[in-house]
Amino acid sequence: MDLALAPLVAALDIAAALSFAVTGALVASRKELDILGFVWLAVITGVGGGTLRDLLLGLPVFWVEDPTPVLVCLGTALAMHFGAHLMEYRYRYILWFDAFGMALVSVVGTLKALDAGAAMPVAIAMGVITANVGGIIRDTLGQEPSVILRREVYVAASMLGAATCAAVDAFGLPREAAALAGFAAAFALRILALWRGWSLPAYRSRPGRANPPTRL
Repeated sequence: MDLALAPLVAALDIAAALSFAVTGALVASRKELDILGFVWLAVITGVGGGTLRDLLLGLPVFWVEDPTPVLVCLGTALAMHFGAHLMEYRYRYILWFDAFGMALVSVVGTLKALDAGAAMPVAIAMGVITANVGGIIRDTLGQEPSVILRREVYVAASMLGAATCAAVDAFGLPREAAALAGFAAAFALRILALWRGWSLPAYRSRPGRANPPTRL
């Protein structure tokens, strides 16, 4: 990895792990799990997307090289186990922390793929994968309706953030500017969608075409 980029990506990985770990722990609190349930959901949500990203890119898994993100997830799980009751409207907090984490990892996945030499479409895909896999695992294990399968602007927000980051980087601007622009685009779209109730058009089932009569 570019040595100039490494500190930025590492810091964003830790911040994203923290944000997603909070959402995993909040799901555990909604399900009234024990401390190990908090730890499991916090860790798997915090590092799940980044793990798949690094495996697909053929890179060393980020938390194996430096266990700080896992330690942050563990600390978050413990803190939330004793403090989740202070958040009265827990699902609202899940959505906000999830939006923040999604925006962060959309940028991290994109930058890391670009630095690994991936083409722009692949880098954008890595940003989207990194942003969504952790939440999918969290919702599946927590038996929550997955935000990916609901009519919400979520994948689209992560795609916008990843594409913005890649586009700004393509113009030769500093990576910090690309990261900030991508984060702002993803986070703003997700929050606006939650606030305004936006959703993408859904497929509507309709009768198929009638088969013409078969002629002998």
